[in-house]
Amino acid sequence: MSIFDAIFQAVVQGLTEFLPVSSSGHLSLYQHFTGNSGEGALFFSAVLHLGTLVAVFVAFRKDIAALLKEFFVLVKDIFTGKFKYKQMNPERRMIVMIFFSCLCLLPFAIFKDWFEGVSEDASIAAEGFCFLYTAAILYMSDRCRKGNKRAGDITAKDAVTVGLFQGVALLPGVSRSGSTICSGLFSGFSRETAVKYSFILGIPVILLSCVMELAAALSDGGVSVGAANCVVGFIVAAFVGLCAIRLVNWLVKTDKFKIFAYYTLVLGIIVLVIAFIEMCMGHPITFAN
Repeated sequence: MSIFDAIFQAVVQGLTEFLPVSSSGHLSLYQHFTGNSGEGALFFSAVLHLGTLVAVFVAFRKDIAALLKEFFVLVKDIFTGKFKYKQMNPERRMIVMIFFSCLCLLPFAIFKDWFEGVSEDASIAAEGFCFLYTAAILYMSDRCRKGNKRAGDITAKDAVTVGLFQGVALLPGVSRSGSTICSGLFSGFSRETAVKYSFILGIPVILLSCVMELAAALSDGGVSVGAANCVVGFIVAAFVGLCAIRLVNWLVKTDKFKIFAYYTLVLGIIVLVIAFIEMCMGHPITFAN
């Protein structure tokens, strides 16, 4: 992998992690057509995801700081018997609801190897169908009734709904941000709350996933991606991701999700056509030198 490849993938990751178009799906397509697939590609994808997490911490630093402060108070109240589920401030309620959403990922952990296999296999047909699914939920969320729920109004049912949608987003081609924002809108969240909940919810999920992938790759005796590529990719992904977050906030406030529904619809159809052509040819189409 050249530095140019690393930068290009980092830009794709930084943009698509927050735009509702699926970062994993786009990276899977890029790696498929360039021949940069396999364990090294999975390791590098994890590095890029960590870069975009830095962007989330920077963009939502005030909210995250308030949640961290409330988290320690929450732990103290639990051990001293002062915790009351029906009496929670907005920050504490968001922490508890994020915990519920994360718990919903446990059933999907059974299929972890299968999800990774779909991302790294020789066919892109699964990615094509997943892009179509993303298009469908984006289109429906654009047409659903606008809600006004804030952080203090989120219920356990809402948290479970968002968590299950996020579980499906483990598939390449299904947008995590799109799924969680859309499910929040389906649950009656305000536009601002849906975006904030989606991005903050992604912190523990993506962080844990990346740590596990990095540890697994290192324990296997090394990684085929150079250190320079990882550093450059990490920095570029973080910078581009920060810019993309501002763009997403504008897109949500101005009800522009429908644009990405059309984009993922067209992309999904194109990917499925290419997958069919590759099946007829008997080998993947690549542009690697």
